[in-house]
Amino acid sequence: MDSRIQTFVDQAQRTFGLGNYYLHQHSLWRDVNHFNETNYRLCLEWFPNGTESDEDGSNPEGTAIIEYNVNTEKLESAIFVMGETFAQDGITFNGGTEEVIKWIEQETGLKYNEQFQLHNETENEIEFSAMIEGIPVSPSGYIEVKWNGKGQLTFFSVHGEFPTGDQVIRETYNLSLEQAEHTAKEQVKRIGFPSFEQKKLFAVYAVEEIYIRNKDQMIKPFEMLQDGGTSKKVNRILEWDKPISGDFERKEIDLQEEITVDEAFSCTPSPTTRPITEEDEKKCVEAVERLLRQEYPEDSGKWRVTNLHRDKKYLIATLRTEQHETRVFERKLSILLEPNTMDVVNYIDNQFMLEMYDSFEAPDEVTVTQDEAYEKLKDLFELQPFYVYDDEQKQYILCGKLDCHHGVNAKTGEVVLLDDLG
Repeated sequence: MDSRIQTFVDQAQRTFGLGNYYLHQHSLWRDVNHFNETNYRLCLEWFPNGTESDEDGSNPEGTAIIEYNVNTEKLESAIFVMGETFAQDGITFNGGTEEVIKWIEQETGLKYNEQFQLHNETENEIEFSAMIEGIPVSPSGYIEVKWNGKGQLTFFSVHGEFPTGDQVIRETYNLSLEQAEHTAKEQVKRIGFPSFEQKKLFAVYAVEEIYIRNKDQMIKPFEMLQDGGTSKKVNRILEWDKPISGDFERKEIDLQEEITVDEAFSCTPSPTTRPITEEDEKKCVEAVERLLRQEYPEDSGKWRVTNLHRDKKYLIATLRTEQHETRVFERKLSILLEPNTMDVVNYIDNQFMLEMYDSFEAPDEVTVTQDEAYEKLKDLFELQPFYVYDDEQKQYILCGKLDCHHGVNAKTGEVVLLDDLG
């Protein structure tokens, strides 16, 4: 075994009291965070002495899966399968929340009240979330710790981003709902909200979440953040005159990467951090159009390429339809390309998800206007301070997150909790 890996093995055995365990296997993997930084991780799987993998290949009860960040040499997770541990003189908590916090600070290097705060606490479990001086952040980070009735650690995980002071542009928060009134009104949108219980689509006015910058009240879209890797926004409608005959042959998607020890310990940047050039975009769009001419020959002018994104071994093009109904889910196509040849490998169409609504009863006739809906909702709006990472400034900036947990039935005018509609 490489001496660099052996160092982590010895550390894990000491820290977690794994005298009753043997190292079954170890593996290296990497990912790219939202800041386009490559992180390498070492995963160590320890089996209790005298046990082996189950017939189905699953790990035996009590297996300890310990994971370290190779870049920082910090612990990232420790999971004992089925919540069972056979550790001797391992991690034990008997001193309450303060003891857990001190242990997290020691293992992760994070500072309580500066970078993370208590989120939720039960008898044998504590959850923390990333904060900057009490203000939540996006993208966020989470820490979870669990222990058994004897106080023995059975689960630990740190995930996501915990900003440091130099990544943050600090400001005094001064936004109010009165200042955001015009924006709030524009964010009230009518959508087709599905009720799976009633097998019906309801026309509902709801608020589309959005961030409002504190310093100038400019709008910053609320985005469901994808995994790290270089991205590039595109705005290309695809049109053609002639289809292409013949069926497209899908290839199996393989996301496994072979990581060498030298790559990991030298922190070699992942290929997914490479920029997407204008030439990459041109070739990618051409390949995507060829696929559509084969698989969607009647859809000329219907699809728009909105984004290119590197992920593991692939360059992924995201397409959305031009004519989509206002529903919670909209039609989307994800096309995976081999980045060196720009050959399409496979594609994923979410049409099958949307087809489940075909049997739903259509929404009732709309009788409520957007202005009327806004008047009913305006006192239920929430504007919460958030530090949001800005890709252009490469720092977290202070914003207000505009949201509302209620909606208005566009037929009856009734104000409803959106969570109750499902």
